[in-house]
Amino acid sequence: MKKLQFWAPLIIAAIIIISDQITKALVVSLIPEGRIFARFWGDFVWIVHARNTGAAFSLGASSAPVLRFLFFIAFPVVVLIGVFIYYFRSSKLSPLLRWSMGLILGGGTGNLIDRIFRPMGVVDFVSLNMYGFLGMQRFATFNIADSAITIGEMLLIVGLIIAELRKPRKPASTEPSAGADVERGE
Repeated sequence: MKKLQFWAPLIIAAIIIISDQITKALVVSLIPEGRIFARFWGDFVWIVHARNTGAAFSLGASSAPVLRFLFFIAFPVVVLIGVFIYYFRSSKLSPLLRWSMGLILGGGTGNLIDRIFRPMGVVDFVSLNMYGFLGMQRFATFNIADSAITIGEMLLIVGLIIAELRKPRKPASTEPSAGADVERGE
């Protein structure tokens, strides 16, 4: 495998981590929590300072601290280490799967840093107007890491589907099945 093909997704993961942490630091230093800093395209995009002590859509935010530690720090650490090891040990990963893993590693690490070092929660700052679609006025506020994870997960699904479709199919058996003898009365 070409070295650039191998290392580029990991370089992007590092860029995601750095840009995620820089943007979060800027939000924390420039925008009071709960305030809208800027609006773009009318009311479509807001830059706002929000905190999330849970997972996506604040799931688990009100859980006991020990459960939040297990599900939002310990478990993600194990998953990220597993993905990282698999990335290096598997020679059969397609470039698409490597890119998906790079995005997931970068985004997952970015949010994990917040969960460990920001006790007030993960810093989110992009809010999109949903105009009532799916009954939502605004989509859950998110950040660069969340975007990388979401795109990485979509690429992972597409990559796994492509890999499954490319697998050679077993030819249909031309031998009669065991039940065929019974049907013919033999």
